[in-house]
Amino acid sequence: MITYLLPILSVLVGFLFVIIFKPQQKKNLKLLLAFSGAFLLGITIFEMLPEIFQQHNNTKTISLFIVFGILFQICLEFFSEGAEHGHVHLHEEDNKFPWMLFISLSLHSLIEGTPLGHHDNILYGIVIHKIPVVIILATFFMQSAMKKSAIALFLTLFALMTPLGTFLISEFPSLSSYSSHIMAMAVGIFLHISTTILFESSEGHKFNLVKLIIITVGLISAYFI
Repeated sequence: MITYLLPILSVLVGFLFVIIFKPQQKKNLKLLLAFSGAFLLGITIFEMLPEIFQQHNNTKTISLFIVFGILFQICLEFFSEGAEHGHVHLHEEDNKFPWMLFISLSLHSLIEGTPLGHHDNILYGIVIHKIPVVIILATFFMQSAMKKSAIALFLTLFALMTPLGTFLISEFPSLSSYSSHIMAMAVGIFLHISTTILFESSEGHKFNLVKLIIITVGLISAYFI
């Protein structure tokens, strides 16, 4: 049950944080995002990659699906404009429901939910990744002209997508038989998102000791969890 509840709670926590604290310091959000990216990368490398390759003799096929996951995420970002790693581009006067953003984030969340039935550690990685992304999303939504009901609908449906991915892969044999291939896609998605976050966290490619410490702590946490 916790596998289904935690991703939903992470969205709720992120939204309540925006409502209560109304964050304005983008620098602090970027540090939180950098930690989440490092933690997600660590979980992917330390947990998911070794297991997925141990389970299959045909490593080239698994590698192909990892690459496909990377390419799929790049395609999604043409529509989300990078919201998965903290970029939101909304006009303050725009009051339309952002359908393309919603669809791309939903597909991303569905796939990221597929490994959760077998990986407790990746659950924590996704939760830690979701919170800063939701904070950034909700902050932009609250500053836009979108109706509060539309914001609530967006975040509610978005919160349900990851548990839905977990449910589908667990309950439908036709999908579960391809679970390793779908999980390989999820690995590709996690690799792309986490590395993009880490690359973007170094603005102007300047050395930043605080961000280096944050990233190191995230990787170490993922190793020992």
